[in-house]
Amino acid sequence: MMEMSMLLMEETAVPAAALPLAAFKAHLRLGTGFADDDIQDPVLEGFLRAAMAAIEGRTGKVLIERDFSWVLHDWQDPAGQPLPVAPVSAVLRLALRSRAEDEEVIDPAHYRLERDAHRPVLRPAGHCLPMVPSGGVIEILFRAGYGAAWSDLPPDLGQAVLLLAAHFYEHRSETALAEGCMPFGVASLIERYRKVRLFGGSGR
Repeated sequence: MMEMSMLLMEETAVPAAALPLAAFKAHLRLGTGFADDDIQDPVLEGFLRAAMAAIEGRTGKVLIERDFSWVLHDWQDPAGQPLPVAPVSAVLRLALRSRAEDEEVIDPAHYRLERDAHRPVLRPAGHCLPMVPSGGVIEILFRAGYGAAWSDLPPDLGQAVLLLAAHFYEHRSETALAEGCMPFGVASLIERYRKVRLFGGSGR
């Protein structure tokens, strides 16, 4: 099957309070107790966010809970549409939009979320998901992530973020980092979480 056109957008961001800044400082063995010991906080936060984004991209797992919207032009399978990331805790809204931008919000009684740690699926309450208008799109708003707090993450994923953020920090002057390196220790920690491509094939 040919891959359909789709767009996944992050609707809410990870709040700074959810980032493990203190744990990251301890991991880096940075000194504390000084008047200016928070001067690097914005830089360290940036490395944490970069590491999280890299690991989420590699695994297809959302670490800290937030909302996403996903627009696609047709169902992969009207009997069940796999969602693009995991874990998903709720489908907040399902709407169909016509070519003329008329919108129909689908009653939640007509669909359900089939939860799965790796491949959550939107299922119809009956036989098929609603028919997409010709030339129209489907928009799904859903909530994904292991939880709202850093402590909700599986320990190995949390450790992988700290290791990768530290790698970024320690090699911050090297332009080769832009090529998307993934140290072996980090790759080993996230291996069992790596995603299977939505339309067949192996993970990246």
